[in-house]
Amino acid sequence: MANYDYYRIFYYVAQYRSFTKAAEILNNNQPNITRCMNNLESELNCRLFIRTNRGVSLTPEGERLLRRVSVAFRQLMMGEEELKRDQSLESGVVHIGCSETSMRLLLLEKLSRFHESYPHIRLHISSQSTPRAIAALENGHVDFSVVTTPVHIKKPLHETSLYPFRDILIGGLKYSYLAGKPHPIGDLCSLPFVSLCQGTGTRELYDQYFLRYNLPFHPDIETAIGDQILPMILHNLGIGFFPQELAAPAIARGEIVQIPLEEDTPQRQVCLIRDVSRSQSIAARKLIETLLPKA
Repeated sequence: MANYDYYRIFYYVAQYRSFTKAAEILNNNQPNITRCMNNLESELNCRLFIRTNRGVSLTPEGERLLRRVSVAFRQLMMGEEELKRDQSLESGVVHIGCSETSMRLLLLEKLSRFHESYPHIRLHISSQSTPRAIAALENGHVDFSVVTTPVHIKKPLHETSLYPFRDILIGGLKYSYLAGKPHPIGDLCSLPFVSLCQGTGTRELYDQYFLRYNLPFHPDIETAIGDQILPMILHNLGIGFFPQELAAPAIARGEIVQIPLEEDTPQRQVCLIRDVSRSQSIAARKLIETLLPKA
């Protein structure tokens, strides 16, 4: 089978109807161009050109081949242009899986900065629970996931910590009487709790937290969406754990109170989960660079 260079040369000779002009365009020499076309005709066992003193013209076989080669060559050039645009970050798409908490604590700010620098990169963001965001990565539906701990992964997935945070216990104004001093968590078990439902990393974390102190954890209100916890607490439906940074504005406005605890809540992380067995696009690698902490 003739190699790619032969068809590339054929394309330019056919376009310009000249061996000499094709040699100039390809930065080659005319004898070499002629030799390559002779080889191509020999391999295909047919004449492609009619040579005259005024240049060359295509035979019927040459015309048929040109129609096919032109389509393939245009596709190759389009592919090269797309790669060049990707390398210059003038195009591309990144698929991201994320949890709601990681979105609000870190990802929104980082995405804003990235989009300002690379406005032509399209971002497809899928917000879901941590286990679902990791499953989306395992199934190849996203390029990477940004979630909150705890996470349970196995190779080839890899975890990189991005941002530490800690939850605090908060309540609506109905529970202001609890704000004055630290309380043992055991003294609060009789109060109604608002929590994420089973199957989320956060719920698993607090199941284990209470179990550490030999206490039951049976929330009165469960939700699948983390963003619903704060409004429920604002309306005095119960007390609950919420990231300190996200609760701070409502505390400062006097809408809710922090309920101090004698026991520390677990240290948590916003983390990046990648499948190290898969290659990343240039755009995805650049976004990951934006997410990683500065050394």
